[in-house]
Amino acid sequence: MIRLYADQLGAQLQDSLCSCYLLFGNDQFLLRESQECIRNQAKSKQFNEHFRVTLDASTDWSFIFSLCQTRSMFANRQMLLFFLPDGVIPANMGKNMLQLASLLHDDLLLILRGSKWTSTLENSTWFKALSPHAVLVSCTTPAQRQLPGWVVKRATSMKMKLDNAACQLLCYCYEGNLLALDQALAQLSLMYPDGSMTLSRVEAVVNDAAHFQPFQLIDAVLSGKSKRAVHILCQLKLEAVDPTILVRMFQRLVLQSLTMKGKLQGANISNLCQNSQLLLTPQLELKRLTMLQLRDAVALMTKIELELKHNYDYPVWSELNALVLLLCGNKLPAAMCC
Repeated sequence: MIRLYADQLGAQLQDSLCSCYLLFGNDQFLLRESQECIRNQAKSKQFNEHFRVTLDASTDWSFIFSLCQTRSMFANRQMLLFFLPDGVIPANMGKNMLQLASLLHDDLLLILRGSKWTSTLENSTWFKALSPHAVLVSCTTPAQRQLPGWVVKRATSMKMKLDNAACQLLCYCYEGNLLALDQALAQLSLMYPDGSMTLSRVEAVVNDAAHFQPFQLIDAVLSGKSKRAVHILCQLKLEAVDPTILVRMFQRLVLQSLTMKGKLQGANISNLCQNSQLLLTPQLELKRLTMLQLRDAVALMTKIELELKHNYDYPVWSELNALVLLLCGNKLPAAMCC
């Protein structure tokens, strides 16, 4: 089996078209683009019939098997696109997938799309049967440290050259949102045909469309990156993320830190985190914070939670901003100290 990142797929397709492609990841832009890239190459190879099937308990497998067995000198070459269900593949579905693997032939192209790649999938019998014919394409959103390389490669493919500052601005504004990033690059390409992308040119086009998950806020806090943490918090606010979710995450984090320091005292902190489901792990300790800072955090979180329950107009996001800065190692403003 060949394993690739999504941005390597084009080169592989130019080399050869395999019988099976496995597209797995959380990034819808990369999944769709990879799918279309395969489909376009398949069209050039006379795969003119296309079937899309979302696999579930009601899937008509007899129809699928009949498609696979239709093979004659007058028949069209066929492409089957299957959307796999999230989670564990049911036993019956796995059995049918195994039978499908035995029916692959040169006039049939199989594409499987899934949201998450797991070792359970890789160790399944049907997957092992597909492996000799398959290309596994990772369609996961590039992490922060990987994004500059992705942007430069993308810009180069569009005959553009980015200076470092321009690249960093694009990464800041579009992290986690590859669709918007690609659209911004396309717009820059149209506006500046010479392909030279400086910071001033990029500034005239971009807007902050970065997309984050709450866990990325926790990662930024753990790393003490206050600027990044505040940026993530602002974007979560724009996306109307429930602030209660963030409060709960911070409560678990502070409880972890207090526990690791061996300073957990009284029932108040335990009650504060009574809804916590997190298993305590040393990696989540805010080691750089003093006990005074942690107590300030507990007091502020208690205030936030009480106000959320009783005051609909409470400016929770400004308080969360202060909490983020505190957990990143900054001092709490005197006016907010309890």
